[in-house]
Amino acid sequence: MNSESSPAGRPDVLVVGGGIGGLSSAFALTRQGLRVRVLERAKEFGEVGAGLQIAPNCTRILAEYGLLEEAKTLGVVPENMVMRDALDSRELTRLDLRDLERRYGFPYMVIHRSDLHGIFLRACERAGVELLTDQTVVGYENTEGGARVLLEDGRVESAPLVIAADGLHSVARRQLIGDDVVSSSYVAYRAAVPIEQVRDNGIAEQDVTVYVGPHCHFVQYALRGGDMFNQVAVFESPKAMAGQEDWGTPDELDAAFEATCDTVRKGIPLMWRDRWWRMYDRDPIETWVHGRIALLGDAAHPPLQYMAQGAIMAIEDGWVLARQYARLAEAAPAGTRPDWDAALTAYEAVRVEHCARVQTTARAWGELWHLVGEPRLQRNAIMRARDTYDYSFTDWVYGPTALTPDEEPAMFTPIPLSSAVVENSGDEPLMVTASGTA
Repeated sequence: MNSESSPAGRPDVLVVGGGIGGLSSAFALTRQGLRVRVLERAKEFGEVGAGLQIAPNCTRILAEYGLLEEAKTLGVVPENMVMRDALDSRELTRLDLRDLERRYGFPYMVIHRSDLHGIFLRACERAGVELLTDQTVVGYENTEGGARVLLEDGRVESAPLVIAADGLHSVARRQLIGDDVVSSSYVAYRAAVPIEQVRDNGIAEQDVTVYVGPHCHFVQYALRGGDMFNQVAVFESPKAMAGQEDWGTPDELDAAFEATCDTVRKGIPLMWRDRWWRMYDRDPIETWVHGRIALLGDAAHPPLQYMAQGAIMAIEDGWVLARQYARLAEAAPAGTRPDWDAALTAYEAVRVEHCARVQTTARAWGELWHLVGEPRLQRNAIMRARDTYDYSFTDWVYGPTALTPDEEPAMFTPIPLSSAVVENSGDEPLMVTASGTA
């Protein structure tokens, strides 16, 4: 078996995966004076998809990295996040995002996924990260004082630390944990179109709008300085529920949104119909570190999308790991480097619990969005009763990223649906169908 083949020699850290998580962690560690090499499977660096929401717990890190202003020039800082009922378009609740920025000190932004990826790619290039493409990793091994990866072409790359940031279908996750992805039976369609195409559709250009409906939801917001408009349509697939292989198809998309309000129905024909994203996550795990191999990002904690924290958690992972290394480096004797094992232990100790909270909350949030019948009306009543400036449901996630378990904020207290009193009024009646209440 061949030894290391890269001309720059052995790096301090080897990162497998050149997505947002891999690049952001590579940049964070390079800022600590470490030599980092990134191995990306694709022939070139890039991201697919459309928009991302990045909350203050992410823009805070971007500001520390000196990247926030660049992100602002490429993204949009919306005024409000508004949740509406997808059937009748009535407002349920909102966040005043300008006030939210005052509370947390950093803005809530929306940005194209490829633009955020490009920001980190350019930052890595400026910082001297070694960026290699067309590198397919097929295995991981711990070694004396480090770890190594096995590549498809028979080569080996090694380092004192290997970070597996290889995504939802992580090779490292499969080898080290052996669990499988969990299907939600929901599928997402996306589209980012010129703003002129949707201006007559009743959209809110300055807001992030989420329409929640029975077994479906629809998200809208502007991108790229307001020149583009992002839309995401998510629905539960009847074919998936029936166990069919071909699920989430365009005919199901159209059927899922037939009963929704005008603004949503006008958006559905604009969705990209040649691709769709089946929504998977994994059950939370307690062990991310295996010797000198550390899982990061979706390889460690892939969530469903309802909390809009997937990319953010990956960025936080790299920031925390770099800060733990820096803390130990400051205490290390002159001329020595800190023990990676201690940094990895500290990383795992704080990140596992937080990310598990996000994963489980995302699942519950998805169930809440997609309620039918009387539970839907109870949800609506509770949301309408919420004060716009009540941050008890966001403080645990939008505040500063914890570096130790004792810094992790307390979770919010859920409000049971049964606490809502719903009057079957004429303007919002229960709808009786053949299958019961819907």
